[in-house]
This record gives sequence, C-alpha cells and structure tokens, in this order.
Amino acid sequence: MRLTFFPAAAVCLAIAGSAYGQQPKPEDLPQAPTPNPAVLQLAGGVMVERATPGALPLSIDEAIDRGLKQNLGIKLSVANQRLVHGEVLAVKNNLLPSMTATATTGTQQMNLAAMGFKPSLFQSVSIPGVDLSNLQTIVKVDVTQAQLSLNQQLFNVPAYYLYRAAQKADQVASWEMLNERGAVALNVGTQYLRSVADASEIENAQALVKADEVALKQAEASHDAGVGTNLDVLRSRVQLQTEQQTLINDENVFAKDKIALNRMIGLPAEQELTLTDKAPYSEFAALPLDQAMSLAFERRKDLRSLQAQEELADRTAKAVKYERLPSLSFGGYYGVLGETHGLYHGVFSAAGKLSFPIFQEGQLRGEREVAQAQLQGVHQQIVSLKVTIEQQIRSAMLDVDAASDLVKVARSNVDLATQQLQDTTDRYAAGVDDNLPVVQAQATLAAAQSRLVETLYQYNQAKLTLARNTGVVETQYKTYLGR
Repeated sequence: MRLTFFPAAAVCLAIAGSAYGQQPKPEDLPQAPTPNPAVLQLAGGVMVERATPGALPLSIDEAIDRGLKQNLGIKLSVANQRLVHGEVLAVKNNLLPSMTATATTGTQQMNLAAMGFKPSLFQSVSIPGVDLSNLQTIVKVDVTQAQLSLNQQLFNVPAYYLYRAAQKADQVASWEMLNERGAVALNVGTQYLRSVADASEIENAQALVKADEVALKQAEASHDAGVGTNLDVLRSRVQLQTEQQTLINDENVFAKDKIALNRMIGLPAEQELTLTDKAPYSEFAALPLDQAMSLAFERRKDLRSLQAQEELADRTAKAVKYERLPSLSFGGYYGVLGETHGLYHGVFSAAGKLSFPIFQEGQLRGEREVAQAQLQGVHQQIVSLKVTIEQQIRSAMLDVDAASDLVKVARSNVDLATQQLQDTTDRYAAGVDDNLPVVQAQATLAAAQSRLVETLYQYNQAKLTLARNTGVVETQYKTYLGR
C-alpha cells in the first residue's frame, strides 16, 4: 500500500484556499491508496491471498507443498506447538533462581498530633541539647531504598518431574504437528488426483460428443439420401444429448473439486487452476507385511505422539508420588535503605524454608489414582493403535492389489469397446446394419472409459493411503505414485 505525505505547510494552504472558495488542485490532494492485487489484509493483520488473473498452473508437487504451508490445520498445529513450548518455559522457570531488583523513593508527611504525640507529653523528659517543647507535630520524611531479591528451590522432586513431563508435552505437540502434515499431504494429493480424474472424464465426454455429432450428421445424410430411417436420426440425436448432459455434469463436478482443492491449499475459491499433471500409473511393489509394520511403528506420528503421552503420564505420576517428600527453598534480599540525600545503610534478609505435607493424604491418594488412570488409558490406546495399524496396512495392501488388477481389466475393456465401436461404425457406414449397435457400442465405450478413470484414481488413492498408513506419505508420495 502506498501513501503520499505532504508537508504541513502545503496542507494548511490547501485548507485556507478552500475556506475562500478556491478548490484545491488535484496534484495538491493526497493520492488514494493503491490496493495490492495479490494480498488482502483484514482486521487484526490477517493476510488473505487474492486470486491471480488467469489460470494458475499447478502440479501435484506444488499443491502438496502449498498445502503443507498454507493449510489451516497446519497453521493451528504450529500455533499449538508454540503454545505448549511457552508453557514448558514457564514450568522450567520454577526450577531456576528467581532474582528481582527493585528501587523505590518516596515522600511521606505525617501528623504526629493525630497519632497521639504532643509536646506536652515530653515536659517531664529532658534530653541535653534538644528542646522538646518546640517539637514539630507535622513531620516530612523522604525515604529511598534499593534491594536485590533472590528465591531458589533447593530440593523439590515433584517440581523436577513436572518439568520433565512438560518436556514430553512439547514433544507431543511436535508429533501432532507432524501427524497433521501427513494428513494434509494425503488429503491434498487425493483431491488433486480426484480433480485429474474429473478432467479425464471431461476429455472422454468431449470426445464422445464429437463422435456423436459425426454420427448424427451421417444419420441425417442417410435419411436425406433416402437410405436411412428417421429412427436412426432420433437415436443419434438422443445419444448426442445424453453425452452432452454427461459433459455438463462432469464439468460441474470438476469445478467443485477444484474449489475444494483451493480450500485445502489456502487459495481463494475463485482461483482458476490448470492441473499440469496427469493421472500417474506405475506398477507398485509393496513392502512385505513385516517390513511395512516395522516402518509404521517407527514412522507413524500418531503412534509416536501416544508414546510421548505415555512418558508424560508416567512422569506426572512420579511427580504425584514424590509430593510426600519435603521441599526446601531459600529466599532473601540485600539492599540499602535511608533518608533521601542522606545517610544510607545496608539491609538484608536470608531465610530457608522447609515444607512438609501434613494432613493431605486424601488429596495425594486422589491425585495418584488420577495419574495412574491416565497412564493406563494411554497405554491401552497404544496397544489398540498398534492393532489398528496392522489392520490399516493389510487393508491398504489389499486395496492396492485389487485396484491394480482392476486397472488392467479396465484398460482391456476400453480396447475391446473401442474395437467394437469401430466395427459397428463400419457396418453402419456400409449399410449392413442400422445405427442401434453403434449407439450401444458408444454407451459401452463411455462406461468402459469412465470405469478406467475411476479405477486408476482408486489405484493411486490406495497407494497414497498405504503410504499414509506406514507414516511416509509426506516424504515418499512420489515413490508410491511412481513419479
């Protein structure tokens, strides 16, 4: 945003000219702010990216990279990680020496008479060199002091284990953030492949529409020549309109899926996209089950997060267990105190504090039960997740194998349907048969092509899911897709 500032004198002259009926010149007025076409700033400093003119070229690598940087889930996970790290620092500070320096100065005026001190009270008192009869009842005192205070925990086992538990909480937040990255990589990659499949459906529908237009012209020409029937023309027109409806529906689905992709990668909903990658296809040799399981137990971030939570709960239980121990701390200060601009003298205080918990057995037992229950609960979750991981990997491997076979069958069906359409078209052009077999062959080819697109999408999705279940989707998705 650009603003032009003018000297104060120029602004005053412009105001004065307006007061006498003279309009300021355009060059004397401040320029209007120029909006940034790429970024929009909302209230609170929130930056929102604007749509760029024209279509934005986007590959699957760029989409996943944008998602890992701009997805809202990632940003919230990073914010939560910073929050937990700040809390860990606050807990850590309880174990460190606390030192503060203070300095104060002030003036105080006191009415001694209002406090009961009167000169008549000192008539019987005689102090050499001091005239008590002239004692002032209004006293003004200027006092200045400066001191350095120190507090330190010398022996506090629960505080130590609470700090160790807080460290594990920091690791839990880190693992959760990494787990969110894997989820975003899977979702963005799947949505990109879904959009690519939509684009393939549109290409197939457009090709069939063109073929139906040619078939309709042939039917009309045959009818005009007297060798065709009106029924052939009606069949061709119905088939053409059916494919046009399919094309309209495919274009609508493609547009909505691109909007969903924009949302995942932090782009405006109105941003036009040009998907530069086609649906990849390559044979995939899956790892043996035992190797995949070992890789998952090492790389699955949700499992590592639960394991960190188990250690956190264990250290919390130890902190509760050692609350019965005494705690020892030290506190004190040293400084100077005296009349302002007068005589100062050193002051200090040093004290040790030894605390024993007494009559807190009910509370301590309750806290112990809570800590043990949390520890057992997390342990059960870990055991359950390991079984779930095996189930997920086995299911993903079955999906990959089945989808691979389906792709091969679907490709063969497309080839057969294409040959069937060619044969029926040649028979119709030769006048051997009417166009009913041609219409049926076109419908068969359309279904075969749609099935091929869908099975190819399912195959790539199954491979991404397998990569996610083994915990490597955000780093090895290219290997699994065969790119």
